[in-house]
Amino acid sequence: MKGLRSSLVISLSIVGFLLAVTTAKADTLSITLDSPVQYGLAGDTLLFYATVTNNDLTEVFLNGDSGSIIPPALTVDADGDDPFFDYFPPSLSPGESYYAELFDVYIPDGTPLGLYAGTFVIQGGSDEYASDTLGSAVFDVKVTDNLTDNGGFVPEPSSLVLLLTGMTGLTGIIRRQLIQFK
Repeated sequence: MKGLRSSLVISLSIVGFLLAVTTAKADTLSITLDSPVQYGLAGDTLLFYATVTNNDLTEVFLNGDSGSIIPPALTVDADGDDPFFDYFPPSLSPGESYYAELFDVYIPDGTPLGLYAGTFVIQGGSDEYASDTLGSAVFDVKVTDNLTDNGGFVPEPSSLVLLLTGMTGLTGIIRRQLIQFK
């Protein structure tokens, strides 16, 4: 009985490993965004720079791109100028990397404040006509109305008061605990 149980566990482990290996396929391209989260005001165009690396053992052709944002209040490459085709080469050799502006996001006037999630995809393949998905990257755009000149947030006064109140309470609790242990 013990031998049967061991055989069953080993068999299930092997099957699980084989299933994991067959489903764990990496993207042909790795896309590393410099700043996957960017902040902007209504009317701004945010530029997303990235390093794109060919992880495949063969040359891949970069034939297309697409971007989407949820909800679709913002637009990717809305000005008709697609930086991907302006700056990236038509193909990448095995192991080759390229760095440039990958896409831009325009925040129209009247866009509600909030966080917008997006995805950018590069299509291509083994020739100049292929349209397989080679790689993708996720990004976020935070639409705000209180950016400073250096691009950071201006903390709200209520947040600072809450932080100081919490720190004061924590200090009191620690002090009380130290007095009890003496």
